[in-house]
Formats: sequence, C-alpha cells, structure tokens
Amino acid sequence: MSNIDSMSVNALRVLSADAVQKANSGHPGLPLGAAAMAYELWAKHMNHNPKNPKWPNRDRFILSSGHGSSLLYSLLHLFGYGNLSIDDLAQFRQLDSLTPGHPEYGHTVGVEATTGPLGAGMAMAVGMAMAEAHLAAKFNKENFPIVDHYTYVLGGDGCMMEGISSEAFSLAGTLGLNKLIVLYDSNKISIEGGTDIAFTEDVKMRFDAYGFQTQIVEDGNNLDEIGAAIEAAKAEKTKPSLIIVKTKIGFGCPAKEGKASAHGEPLGAENIIALKENLGWPSMDPFYVPEEVYANYKTIADNNAKVEEAWNALFKKYCDTYPEMKELWEKQHDLDIAKDLLNNEDFWAYEDKADATRNLSGMIINRIKDLVPSFIGGSADLAPSTKTYMKNEGDFSKDNYGGRNLHFGVRELAMAGIGNGLALHGGLRPYVSTFFVFSDYVKPMARLSSLMGIPVTYVLTHDSIGVGEDGPTHEPIEQLAMLRAMPNFTVFRPADATETIAGWYYAITSKTTPTALVLTRQNLPQLAGSSKEALKGGYVIADSVKEVPDAIILASGSEVELGIQAKEELAKEGTDVRVVSMPSQELFDAQSEEYKESVLPKSVRARVAVEAAIDFGWGKYVGLDGAYVTMKSFGASAPANLLFKKFGFTKENVVATVKSVL
Repeated sequence: MSNIDSMSVNALRVLSADAVQKANSGHPGLPLGAAAMAYELWAKHMNHNPKNPKWPNRDRFILSSGHGSSLLYSLLHLFGYGNLSIDDLAQFRQLDSLTPGHPEYGHTVGVEATTGPLGAGMAMAVGMAMAEAHLAAKFNKENFPIVDHYTYVLGGDGCMMEGISSEAFSLAGTLGLNKLIVLYDSNKISIEGGTDIAFTEDVKMRFDAYGFQTQIVEDGNNLDEIGAAIEAAKAEKTKPSLIIVKTKIGFGCPAKEGKASAHGEPLGAENIIALKENLGWPSMDPFYVPEEVYANYKTIADNNAKVEEAWNALFKKYCDTYPEMKELWEKQHDLDIAKDLLNNEDFWAYEDKADATRNLSGMIINRIKDLVPSFIGGSADLAPSTKTYMKNEGDFSKDNYGGRNLHFGVRELAMAGIGNGLALHGGLRPYVSTFFVFSDYVKPMARLSSLMGIPVTYVLTHDSIGVGEDGPTHEPIEQLAMLRAMPNFTVFRPADATETIAGWYYAITSKTTPTALVLTRQNLPQLAGSSKEALKGGYVIADSVKEVPDAIILASGSEVELGIQAKEELAKEGTDVRVVSMPSQELFDAQSEEYKESVLPKSVRARVAVEAAIDFGWGKYVGLDGAYVTMKSFGASAPANLLFKKFGFTKENVVATVKSVL
C-alpha cells in the first residue's frame, strides 16, 4: 500500500471515529474495519462523479450496514459530494444535520438508499441490479453500451443473518445478475459478542448454492488483494459475486480492536488518541485531514468526471444514430408521462358488469403497460390470483432481461425491497403484488418506500373476509389500519371499476408517495354514483334528498354497496341518508377544509363507518356519537357470503346501526 493510499484509508477511519466521538453516539467499529475496502472500491474501481451524483450510468453503492454511516459520510466529504463539509461531519447525528445516524436517501447528496434495517440494502441492491439489466437489454445497441454499470453493496454479519438477504440473493443467483457485487465485511462480531453464539454457517457455501461467484480476501487491509477480487468479480459475466473480506472490527484502536464494544459506542477520548497514534496520524486535533489526502481524493474525483464525459459523448452519438431510442429514453424517464390519462376516455372505460376489483386492476395494468414504458412489476408467485401479469411483455429472466413481468417467487419481504431498488435506480416505475394479509411480510420495506418518498405501487388483493374458505390466516383484519398508520403512504381501497382506475391513476402519477391498491377477490357491482371524485379520497357517492342529511354512512371497497343498500332501505322509512365512499383516507385528509365539510358536515353527528376490518382509524370521521359495522375478531373459514352475514355485514345490520345513532 502506498503512503498516500494508507493516509487516505486512515483519513476515513479518523473522520468516522471523530464524528462518533463528538456526537457521543454511533458505531465506529465498522468504519474502522471496512475503511480499506471502501477506499479501494471508491478510489480505484467504481465509476462515480461527485460533480454530478445522479448521472445515469454511474455505479451504485449501497451501505446495507447503515449503522456504519460515518464511513459513508467521510467518503462523501473527502470525494467532494454536495459540499458535505467538515462542519457537517462534526454535526453527525444532530438535529437537522446532513449526517443523520443512518443514511437517508434524498437527504444527503450521494446516498443511494435509506438503510438501517439490516439486510434491506441487500434487497435494494438486487433491485438496482435488475433495473440495470432490464434497461441495458432495452436500450443498448452494438458499440453503444449506454447502460453499463455495477451495483455494489457493503454489509456485515447482521445483514447476512437477516432473512431478507437470503430471499434476495437466492433470486439474484437464479437471475444471474452479474453486475451485482456484494462486499461482506466479515468481522465475526455482533452486539452480544462473537457471531459463533448464533451464526456458524458457511456463508461462502451458502452463496455457492445460490449461484454466486465467491471469493475470500483474508486481509481486509490489503488493498491489492481487495482490488484483485473486485476486478475478478467484474470479469464474471454469468453470475453475481460475493467477496468475503475478513476484517477486524474497530481496527487500529488498541483497546477496542476485535471486540463487541467497538460496535455501537464511541471509542472514548483516550482511545481516539491511541487510535491516531497507532495509525501514525499527524495530528491529534479532531477532524484533521492533511492537504495531500484532500488532493489525492480530488485527483481521483477529477479523473472520474472524465469517465462521465466519455459516456456523455457516447450517449450523444447514440441519440444521433438512433433518434427513435432517444425518444424512448426520454419517455422512459418522464415522471409526468401518465398525467394526460386523466382525460383519456379509453383509459377510464369499463364493462358495466359485476367484477372483482383485482380483475379490473389487471385490466388497467394491461392498459398502463402500453402507455408507460417504465412500467414493470410482478408478484410473489401469485400473478394468476392477483391479476398482475402483463400480456405480451415477456418474463424477466436470466435469458431475457428485457421482459417486464417479474417473478419474485414466494419472497414477499425481498420483493418489496427489490421494488424499492428498482424505483431508486431510476427509469422504472415498479409495482409488486401479493395477498393483502401478507402485507405483514411487505410492511418493513413499504415503510422504507414511504421514508424515501419513492412511488412503488403495492397491489394487494383478497382484501377481507371475502377471501372466504381460506380462513383467518388469509383474511386481513388489522392490515388496513397498519398501512394507514404510515406517514407518506397512500392506501386506496376501491369500490368498483371507476374507483379502481382512479387508484391506478393516482399510483402511476405519484412522484413522492408509495401507494397500496387494496382489491377484492369477490365480484362487486358498478355503482351509479362513482366518479373521478374518488381521487379526492372521499366523496358523496349517493346523496341525501335534503341538503343536510339525517345521517351519513361512510364505507370503503366492497362495503360501499352495502351502505347504498342500507340508504335505500332507510329511505322507505323516511330516514334521509348520505353515503360517502372513502377509498383513501390519506387523500381525503389532504383536501381543503371546505371540501371536507361539504362531504362530512359537522352538523351531522349521526355517522356510521362500514368496513370489513377493525374500526381503528375511523374515529376521526365518525366521532363520539357515531357507530361502526366492522370486524372485532379474526375471520373464519366458510364461503364469503356466509362470513359477511356471520360478522354483521348485512343491509339489516347497517340499517339497525344507523337507527341506533339517530
């Protein structure tokens, strides 16, 4: 290792340790141990340009072990990303700083994904590699490899223990994603001590079984050995690669090296000094970096800028040679391409017959795929049931990366993480799908979609006790409340064709919010009063005769029909009721106070919410004087019509409940 390389690696170590020490909070162990492999990758093998962090053909890097964020911030600072300053490093983990405790996408320039939940970054990296493979198959021409980059992900023992990584890498091996390179920081330490207490498997053999190329670097400080392994991984053209790099957690700190205590607490002032002395650092001052180190990083960054310049020239020639591909490229990356569908009559057309909203969704998916070239997606082995297969678009596979139908296998958690990676990569608008009850498996990665503000669409079918014979394990009860509880997440449960189309229109035009479309298995009628007003989240679908109704019934999805039936029955008895369809509480809450008052006038206190789920969340609309026709237990196994009767979802019960609040 040359002297400047050694100093550049140690700069990462001391900056990371100083940041954690000043914050009196954080994880210095990983940065100290993994600094050498991070430097070797970023300085000598990875195509990236700090002057243009978003250039399309950059290599992607994800720090799956997000607790080691001080390492990533030190890299970004030294390479000159976004003017991330020493002062920013000194504000590590402080309020409103650019250096939060875990990397946050969209918050700090150069951070490709929000990481923290261990293993999540692994799945998102698989999604990014799938995106690169798909776009390369779609756009590359002979002598014009305009999509040609790698996805690198760095994680540790915790990432390898989490099940999501097994799910994701099993699929990556099946798909032969050779542009995916996994760097495994193998230090054999976890919070409770040595990993042998809970993790003794042979990870290399595991990845061999997945179909990865596998290599072991015995010395995590040997830049030449690390570099050779990275180049060997890049040379592999049929498989993804795993590079196991054996490191020492807390490297360089005499009192902490190799110990669990190095993982998640500051080193301490005396140990910081001992670290710097041990590394031969020229100053004991916090956040000191020699000028020759800054100069080295700047030289590397300037050379990387030339790589982008060469790509820009290639891309210009490509556009001149293939003007039709230039037009397709622009459409592929146009986030507003679907906006005009609001007034497209063909897009909103449907047959006036009873149908399940999952079937109607499938119809719309097959319209969208012809109108939105970036549209791509699939299911967790459930496409025939969730109706999410795009006709005539081919299957994404090792033999055909150009296919738009993704097959995730029975891997809901990784599927959602991969969906995030597809969206983060750019150029794709993904959807993923499973049964609604299995949103329990999906939820952690859906939460990251919300946190990152990326518009992944979750198609969740079999939405209630209407699943019927499959019984309570497959009948979602509390899942609507779970998803509605997430900030920046839109849940849309449509009642018929028009509302289903509205839900899809919202989903494919959203830029910063993920959407869950919650859909029925059973057939529903087309409702006379449904309209594009559904895009407001809640609207009057069947109004009272009087300007101020006697009572209001609120419902979503399959229960809207029930509300309308109850209204008609109550009218025979002289009770004048308004029915409000509320496919999306989030969209309704975003409307003006005037609009919300026009739909739910405060003067009408007699209100009843009807939904085949628990009542949690409806109280803000129903109020203290209202009532609920909702689930109060898990479901049962029987035909759907018998279950709806058993649990009170009948016209008679809704009528009686309305009477009880009048």
